[in-house]
Amino acid sequence: MSLRLAKRVLLESDKRLLWKLFRLMGLKAAWSVQKHKARLKRGEYFPPFLYISVINSCNLRCQGCWVDVAHKQQRIEPEAFHRIIREAQAEGNVFFGIVGGEPFMHADLLDMLAEHPDCYFQIFTNGHFITPEVARRIRELGNITPLISVEGNQIVSDERRGRAGVYDKTLSGIQNCLNEKIFTGVCTSLCQSNIDDLLRESWVDRLVEMGVMYTWFHVYRPMGPNSSPELCLTPEQQLRARQFVVEMRVKKPIIIVDAYFDGEGQALCPAATGITHHINPWGDIEPCPIIQFATESIHEPGRTLKQKINGSAFLRGFRELAADTTRGCLVLERPDLLADLIEKHGARDVTARQTALAELKAMTVRTSQFNPQQQVPEKSWMYRLAKRFWFNDFGVYRHKDHQRESAPAVLARGAVSPGPGVNSPELVLLEVPTSSPVTPNA
Repeated sequence: MSLRLAKRVLLESDKRLLWKLFRLMGLKAAWSVQKHKARLKRGEYFPPFLYISVINSCNLRCQGCWVDVAHKQQRIEPEAFHRIIREAQAEGNVFFGIVGGEPFMHADLLDMLAEHPDCYFQIFTNGHFITPEVARRIRELGNITPLISVEGNQIVSDERRGRAGVYDKTLSGIQNCLNEKIFTGVCTSLCQSNIDDLLRESWVDRLVEMGVMYTWFHVYRPMGPNSSPELCLTPEQQLRARQFVVEMRVKKPIIIVDAYFDGEGQALCPAATGITHHINPWGDIEPCPIIQFATESIHEPGRTLKQKINGSAFLRGFRELAADTTRGCLVLERPDLLADLIEKHGARDVTARQTALAELKAMTVRTSQFNPQQQVPEKSWMYRLAKRFWFNDFGVYRHKDHQRESAPAVLARGAVSPGPGVNSPELVLLEVPTSSPVTPNA
């Protein structure tokens, strides 16, 4: 498989773009992780990868979206964006995830990225604004990989994304990228309406045939004012997704990304391990995109970005709480503890709707990727080796006992509210297996 993948990458990608990918992502980004590990040993903290939401606006209205896409447009202006990148580069960073809203609705997006040729940008997009002209500009810049979201077949996509004709427009954006030999990815937020259509070998085969170089299967997380919890995967489906990814990695010539497991199959939370944090369109610095609370902003004068992140008691408190509580997602497994942390530090609700804390307190306890009784280690030597050096827990879970008490036990003694619409803990216990501990996620 590794040879087939290498052949595809060499023959199907623009060689100049491929060199930039290798130099920036393969070498410099790996070095940024090494610098991160060295900082941790000194008791310092700055994430090697930053995700930046450059705009809140979007042309779609997806089920379960937690971004205030219909509110007054807010965007990160070029001057502020350049300051973020320069200050992060000073710490060794070269890779940035660009998210939204829909990033391509930011009129200055490509011009902003063009100012930083020694950085590499992954743009999370629905693909609708990637015209042939935009694709040509992306190829000219050479330091961008679009990650285009496909949320189901034609019928499911329209329902899931809240608009008609979504699927065809997305495929058109993908094809425009592939026509320019851009290193292109396709991602899916797995949920009840698309798991049977897209978590399939035939779908991966189709991506390979199209020329897509990598894919990423997220797991749907019920957040926001209209969280659509009916779309959540069951624990069995989450395990199925993990098993599928591991199997396809040794079988198909396509890169398959995941952000929630190390090479041994142990769960982890990227925000808890310190590998990434998120900056929203208002400039607030959040632990991750689904935790819309902050105490620091990029717009506050007098301190650098590193000083703000490294000195943030709230961000440090989140990392410590998450690492002490679970190897999974704190938001899903213990929203009550997260709410307590937010109130303890006086973290601001940084949404436009100003209802995020009430939403968090109303959440139903759910399982996340943490499933210690059914861990699925990597079968691919390539992924296992890469994760050993550049994507693991960096020791933050060391000496932590995450199996002291299971979710059913916590719920049964009433320590966590099962959430609205659930009349008794027993109803939740049917969904939360004993193999998913909650005490000592995204």
